[in-house]
Amino acid sequence: MSPFRFPVKPRKRGLKQVFGLFKGMFGGDIGIDLGTANIVVFVKGRGIVLSEPSAVAVRKRPKGGAADVIAVGREAKAMAGKTPTGVSTIWPLQDGVIANFDMTEELIRHCLRKAGGGRGLLANPRVVISVPAEVTEVERKAVVDATLGAGAREAYVVEEPISAALGVGLPIQEPRGSMILDIGGGTSEVAVLSLGGIVVTNSLRAAGKDMDNAIVAMLRQRYALLIGETTAEEVKIAIGSALPLDKELEMAVKGRDLADGLPKADTVTSVEVREALEPIVLRIEDMVKVALEQTPPELAKDIVDQGILLSGGVSQLRGLAERLSRALNTPVIVAEDPLFAVARGVGKILDNLDDMRKVLLSVERGSK
Repeated sequence: MSPFRFPVKPRKRGLKQVFGLFKGMFGGDIGIDLGTANIVVFVKGRGIVLSEPSAVAVRKRPKGGAADVIAVGREAKAMAGKTPTGVSTIWPLQDGVIANFDMTEELIRHCLRKAGGGRGLLANPRVVISVPAEVTEVERKAVVDATLGAGAREAYVVEEPISAALGVGLPIQEPRGSMILDIGGGTSEVAVLSLGGIVVTNSLRAAGKDMDNAIVAMLRQRYALLIGETTAEEVKIAIGSALPLDKELEMAVKGRDLADGLPKADTVTSVEVREALEPIVLRIEDMVKVALEQTPPELAKDIVDQGILLSGGVSQLRGLAERLSRALNTPVIVAEDPLFAVARGVGKILDNLDDMRKVLLSVERGSK
């Protein structure tokens, strides 16, 4: 074999290869379900790439000034209630809207970085982000500004009921009524959709987080036992229910005794937890009833035929769908993979972004 190597003539790149190269350099389209309790990220062409708690752990500076972010997401939630002096875990979103602008921006930046697959922050992606249906213009603009500040080239805002309905496969573009009930961490929302838009909507700023707080209050009052929100969430998932169970459950719950301040454990039953959750479940029932009363008769007929789709993390509460079906005299069906319904709907919008612009509330372009 000759020791000499002849130069290889470089191949010409076609337009598709050049376009693909630039697309890889400047990032693709990203969808974010920005929830009070959890944040889910969908990347076009890759699907759901991230699902983490909407938590940020910060360390306060001794002489004031901006706090330093030390953890985001799952790591930050693991620190809740266990941090030393000067460190705290915060939830930047309350009731589905921004309560701490700077930390929300940091949370979105974390999502964009993770969406890059470990290659760092995606350069100027287009982002579609979900918000509650009844947010104010100021709250909507805060979400857009936080998304642009985190590095997005363009920010599109979509109402959660629309994205949830798309995510569970409801035919919202057709001239017939579809109803979705989405119960997340901070808000419960119900909407009747037809011809690609919302006909009737109603919302309640009470959902999963309020259920956790109700369990904390019940244990404090009944057992003089103080627990944190993380433990309360574990109790809700383990033994929570909306209807009596064939075999009632029980669970050992550990916390601090309010009488003497010492560690303590008590056995709590599913009956007690159900009683604590009852007021919130009733409020959700009433919210849906009001929406049904406002629904035009022709669309109400379609809803009876098709049923109400239930999505969101709280939809997995034992007996909730059956309880709502009895109260509303309408079939209630839990969506497949309900926790990711909104994120999957945002993904469908990303797949047809130009055609789906009419369902977006606003479009803002960054200055960069």
